[in-house]
Amino acid sequence: MNTSQRQKCPMITFVNMVSGKWAIPVLYRLMVINAPVRFSDLKRAIPEITQKELTKQLRLFEMRGIVSRRIYAEVPPKVEYQITPLGLTLRTTLDSLAGWVNQNEDQLAANTQTWTERENTKA
Repeated sequence: MNTSQRQKCPMITFVNMVSGKWAIPVLYRLMVINAPVRFSDLKRAIPEITQKELTKQLRLFEMRGIVSRRIYAEVPPKVEYQITPLGLTLRTTLDSLAGWVNQNEDQLAANTQTWTERENTKA
């Protein structure tokens, strides 16, 4: 089988698209707003993110067509970001993931605690 015949795993593509600590929070905030939003307003909505990281995530999403960026010819420059129709199609997927975490977070926390305690007793 040659390279062109191999199919790329869609989960790898998805994880690469939303990898990074801030990717999903930025994406989800844009989905919730679902309207043009200025960089500074988006930064205020996610106060823990650095300006550099927010810029990086927005550029990656823009490159993939998930977020659009509009620059206004003003002084000072005005830039707005908005989730695209393609980006909005991820909403049900992210809602499903959030539901799974909410449904299983107690078990996940218990498993993590058990594992940590077991690893600490080995030391």
